[in-house]
Amino acid sequence: MPKQITHVLRLQQCNQALDEFVAQCSGLEDRLGCLLVQLPPSLVFDESVAVAFFTALRSRFSGHVVLEPRHESWVGAQSLLVQHRIAQVAVDPSRISTDMSPRGWAGLQYWRLHGSPRIYYSAYELAWLKDLAFKLQTGRVDGQTTWCIFDNTASSAAMGNALTLLKLQSLL
Repeated sequence: MPKQITHVLRLQQCNQALDEFVAQCSGLEDRLGCLLVQLPPSLVFDESVAVAFFTALRSRFSGHVVLEPRHESWVGAQSLLVQHRIAQVAVDPSRISTDMSPRGWAGLQYWRLHGSPRIYYSAYELAWLKDLAFKLQTGRVDGQTTWCIFDNTASSAAMGNALTLLKLQSLL
């Protein structure tokens, strides 16, 4: 989702921007995996704003949507996410108390992994990746669509972690 919608307009009065964005995405057809709505850390949960935004988004887009809230006030939004079929991102390192594992709508798991302990730089240890492989496999058994994005690219750790994770999953 463009920062114009999430950071500048802060999910408000964004119908025209949503129309333009969804129209641009529609060219991808079945190749579009999901939309990531990554919120600014300063965006406090306001139920009326969230309901209006999710309703507007869902009237334009029926595919997978995942939300990455970065303010603790969004912790109470779980039932709203389920109602609108929106998953909540699992993030490492965690930023709020509910983002250590996927939440919200249960039909989608989405993991954004930035490296830990040094964000964007650190590679994940083998034991951590083994645990993640098991969690991802469990989700697939439950019929969830699963995405796992490694963003620990500053020291080129992402590719190695992704390949190791794929190998570990093939062994399960």
